[in-house]
Amino acid sequence: MKRILGIIFLILLLCLFLKSCIKRDVPEINNAQIKVSGSNEINYPADNKNIILNGIDYLQSQAPIGKFGGELIVSTIGEGPKTFNPCNTKDATSSSMAGLLYDGLLTTHPVTGEVIPQLAKSFKIDGNSYIINLRKGIKWTDGNPITADDVMYTYNEIVFKGLGNPSTMDAMMIDGKLPELTKIDDYTVKFTTSKPFAPFLRQLSYPIVPKHYFKSYSDKGASEFNAFLNPDTDPKTIVSSGAFKLKEYVAAQRVVFERNPDYYKVNLDNKKLPYLDKLIYLIVGDTNNEILKFEAGEIDYISLKGGNVARYKQKEQNSNYTIYNLGADTGTLFIAINLNNRKDDNGTPYVSELKQKWFRDKNFRKAIDYAIDRQSMVQNIAYGVAEPLFTPESLNSIYLNKNLKPYNRDLNKSKELLKASGFQYKYGKLYDSNGDFVEFDLYTNAGNLEREALGVMIKQDLEELGMKVNFKPIEFNSLVNSLTNTYKWDMVIMGLTGSPLEPHDGKNVWTSTGSLHMFNMGVPAENRFPWEEELDNIFNEGSVSLAYNDRKHFYDRYQEIIYDEAPIIYLYSPTRIVAIRKKFKNIFPTPLSGLLYNLDEIYINKDSCNIESKTEGK
Repeated sequence: MKRILGIIFLILLLCLFLKSCIKRDVPEINNAQIKVSGSNEINYPADNKNIILNGIDYLQSQAPIGKFGGELIVSTIGEGPKTFNPCNTKDATSSSMAGLLYDGLLTTHPVTGEVIPQLAKSFKIDGNSYIINLRKGIKWTDGNPITADDVMYTYNEIVFKGLGNPSTMDAMMIDGKLPELTKIDDYTVKFTTSKPFAPFLRQLSYPIVPKHYFKSYSDKGASEFNAFLNPDTDPKTIVSSGAFKLKEYVAAQRVVFERNPDYYKVNLDNKKLPYLDKLIYLIVGDTNNEILKFEAGEIDYISLKGGNVARYKQKEQNSNYTIYNLGADTGTLFIAINLNNRKDDNGTPYVSELKQKWFRDKNFRKAIDYAIDRQSMVQNIAYGVAEPLFTPESLNSIYLNKNLKPYNRDLNKSKELLKASGFQYKYGKLYDSNGDFVEFDLYTNAGNLEREALGVMIKQDLEELGMKVNFKPIEFNSLVNSLTNTYKWDMVIMGLTGSPLEPHDGKNVWTSTGSLHMFNMGVPAENRFPWEEELDNIFNEGSVSLAYNDRKHFYDRYQEIIYDEAPIIYLYSPTRIVAIRKKFKNIFPTPLSGLLYNLDEIYINKDSCNIESKTEGK
């Protein structure tokens, strides 16, 4: 009885927490609102300012002045980064770490979502032309100046040639044409698009790289360029521009970044940021190990998953951490189904012809969709700290199609769909019209305990339909290789990060030639589904429509197609709840950017450290 009462108490506590979090309205974006909530009222600093010091164009932070020194220790699950080349990242870990090293021309305002300057000092739009003015006098970490030549090289020799990850090239295409780039002077460039292109400014967040350091590798071709800046690279040789430099990488243990003493951002005293001396990523095996390390004080920040939220909230008042509720996750969790009917160079199908027949059958896919028990996933895996998801746009997207209605699990509906395609049951097992037993593999990345739990539940759900599901968690880099290179997989549980402000960022997933069109990768034109061709048209038309309402019409339709055709089946959207040690200051969480987007402004209050030390010693 005491145990039951304890569980009820924790559930009530969790509900009170989620309802009582203080909310702050964020300025309207295209007639939509985004809200943020946390344990305390958040006072966001004024926007950064451009200032000139000794002839150099600096960006001045308006956040409260902090103290220099100390380190922030965070964690990452898996085997660590595959590359530090920001142009060749294909996974979230590599992207975030390479992103620390290299800045883009523009970035996104963390609260309003507006496009704002970063390496650029300013920008101007003149019709189809975008004039970018660079900061004068700022430098790469080897002392060389950052100039228009670096911008010209990055786009003309890397992006527009599709070197590394071609996603940005895909996203910049308009009717098969790339923008033209012109150098006006050493600190000014001009991009010109073939027609008005709504998402273009956001594409200019692509990391600018140093021509004098990268060019010898890009000149040698794709294979040499892709191997450039692999994890074995000597950190001392890396030339970068970000707030932090790579100091050390120990495989399967840690990645250490150190302060860039010549970064172009300063505080209100005009002293160069960042405040922290080091940023350390501990590579942990799984989310359980991550929790243990947070509780042992080995890491300073953690993203809390369902069952841990109530326990941590209960302990927060007498703890050395603060919990923040960031609202619906901007990413998505899903099952992708491999519809590929291509063959490898030896003439062997990537997916067996037997499974192709099932997977390419819409009724089969929708039967799986209706068999998934999303409500049980939300309650049993996310502990209620999530909502069922049915579309490729996240629940906080300003383009979310709210006309697509959620539905509950319905095994009878699933069986009706299977029967319509000739499937039949024998002794409770499912066979196709040719008498072949329905059996396939389901993958996810090992160590992600949430996805592993989802795999177990999905396996059980589908076995109630008479299917045999072989659930196989594998190492993350191997999984990514299967999805993007070998194409030999059946179904996979994955997640993708996204932008709640710009559906065009997903063009590489949804268009037939996209580099992440995982459910039908590399499909020739003659083998595309009609709805794939419609998706191609939607993303082309949506990108050249400038008014929000016009664009929303197209993006509503793309969500409707995925909802109906189910090449990817969405599961649920977690609520992002994070905890960070109280000693860290200048913490300004937002639903768009999370908690650690302003690493250059975060500092340690040494007085808080002393208080925490005394508290922990009692």
